[in-house]
Amino acid sequence: MTHAGVRAGRPGGTGLAGTGPPGTGLAGTGAARRSRRRPVEWATTPGRLWLLLVGMVTLSLAWGALSSFTAVRYSSSASAVVTTRERLSLDAQQIYSDLSDANDAAATAFLAPGPEPAATRTRYARDISAASAGIEQVTALGGGGTGTAGQDLAVLAQDLPGYTQEIGDAEADNRVGLPVGAAYLREASGLMRGGTAELTPQGPGLLPAAQDLYAAENASLKNGSAQATGLPLVLVTLVAGLAAGYLLYRASRWLHGRTNRVVNVGLAAAGILLAVSLTWLAAAYLGARSDLLAAQARGSATVEAVANATIAVQEAHADESLTLIDNTGNDSYQKDYAAQVQALGPGSGTLLSAAASAAAGTPAGPAVTAAVSDAKAWFADHVTLRTLDTHGQHQAAVASALGTGPNAAGTAFARLSDDLAAAIHRDQAVFNSTAPAAASAYTAVAGVTVAAGLLMAAACAWGLSRRLAEYR
Repeated sequence: MTHAGVRAGRPGGTGLAGTGPPGTGLAGTGAARRSRRRPVEWATTPGRLWLLLVGMVTLSLAWGALSSFTAVRYSSSASAVVTTRERLSLDAQQIYSDLSDANDAAATAFLAPGPEPAATRTRYARDISAASAGIEQVTALGGGGTGTAGQDLAVLAQDLPGYTQEIGDAEADNRVGLPVGAAYLREASGLMRGGTAELTPQGPGLLPAAQDLYAAENASLKNGSAQATGLPLVLVTLVAGLAAGYLLYRASRWLHGRTNRVVNVGLAAAGILLAVSLTWLAAAYLGARSDLLAAQARGSATVEAVANATIAVQEAHADESLTLIDNTGNDSYQKDYAAQVQALGPGSGTLLSAAASAAAGTPAGPAVTAAVSDAKAWFADHVTLRTLDTHGQHQAAVASALGTGPNAAGTAFARLSDDLAAAIHRDQAVFNSTAPAAASAYTAVAGVTVAAGLLMAAACAWGLSRRLAEYR
């Protein structure tokens, strides 16, 4: 019985190895396990679903990375324009204007008989103090590097004390009636403007250095504005977003054809998230770009044009005073005045015409229009002043330069200065009220796009994994 039972357990018998249909014993179980562990066949529907899942997740993460990078790039550029670049440009322009006005005030003070007028002395001291503070501020904000701006700041910091020392010597000699005071004044003016020195070696000049600094910072402002409003990066991002939307649509259509499901909830949710983040990014960019362009056109562009005219007016007025002070027979200051008047205009390609064009339609427009009219009046009064001086009526010419009467050159100059100052103030206020909105337009955009990319990836993975589960 025992041997028979053993024999019965061999193949063909009724033992453990042969129990049941072929393939259902222990050998059949091992084959089934090997079948489950074999690699995915990518040509089959499950294999393609795996490829689609990986592709959609990767696409979602790539969109989140690109869109957030774009948002951060534009946001940082807009913030830099508002908080740094515009401030540096304005400070540099103010340094230039303060130095020019200080030189004008110092020259005007010498025209008055006796001690210099208190108001003119206060104006000079205020300008020098403001210029010194501006140099320190620009240096602290990042303008003190090794480039052009750093070199200009070094010249300004080094030569400004020498200029104030020259003016101090000139005032001291002038108070006691020594003619050498006028020579010190001319020396100080040479140090301010650059050029040939009479008493001591000259550097490049304070005003040329200030002008170069202003040009460098203004160019940096324009470059920053161009980055904050430029189209290439945002266009690439928007096209990439539309392409991602198209790929999501094609994936949904493919699933519909393979599974007869009308909508895949995961892919549909990813499409909605993509549309939201894409729309949010586009709206932020368009809003910020509109605000920055408006701030430039109605703010900084006018300020730049009017500031250039203001500095030319100040230098021309200093030339007018120095011409009256100089008793050496040298007419170089009058020639400089004529050159400044020609540059000012008004006329095609002149500073006043450029200012009027930039201010058209802005709050500064009426002030610039008045400045053009007052500039013409000042030029006419200057001709009368020079006629008096060249015909032996020096005191009458000085009285006109310092006067406050209706036909005095000093009156026309004061009106012109007030007009230009009002124009700068009004359009600088436009920039200050408009530009900050550009930086705030990108608030939360980067976070939204990152979150959208992650949620899109999760939605795609969830939606497609449910279809994959049906094949297991």
